[in-house]
Amino acid sequence: MTNDDTSRTATIAEPVRRLLEDANYAHLATLLPNGAPHSVPMWVGLEDGRIAVMTSPDSRKARNLERDPRVALSITDHDRPFVMATVRGRVTERVDGDRGWAIIDRLSQKYIGQPYPLRTDRVIYLIEPEYAYAASYG
Repeated sequence: MTNDDTSRTATIAEPVRRLLEDANYAHLATLLPNGAPHSVPMWVGLEDGRIAVMTSPDSRKARNLERDPRVALSITDHDRPFVMATVRGRVTERVDGDRGWAIIDRLSQKYIGQPYPLRTDRVIYLIEPEYAYAASYG
């Protein structure tokens, strides 16, 4: 997967970055074959300026991402639910093998304090943000 229009890449501002770096859950929206949205809660992290999400390579979201790389993410602060961010972008890379497991273990360490316990059937998708916005409503 490649992003042909790198001029649309957004810088991840510090308020958005903080939400992505902490152990907050995000909701990832992908597009079903009929164009309807499909949204699921996810672990998220940052890898070299891109957003990392993990899934099974045969999951509905993986099939959606392979067909159409456009995504949207919403994330809220675990301790302050009125602090939120929205990101829109595109998957630019699927990562598996040793590099993928290194990213998976970093995500797992952040969320559950240990390497990811299931050692099969997982891949990482890296998302290049095109729009990122954070706000606080409380």
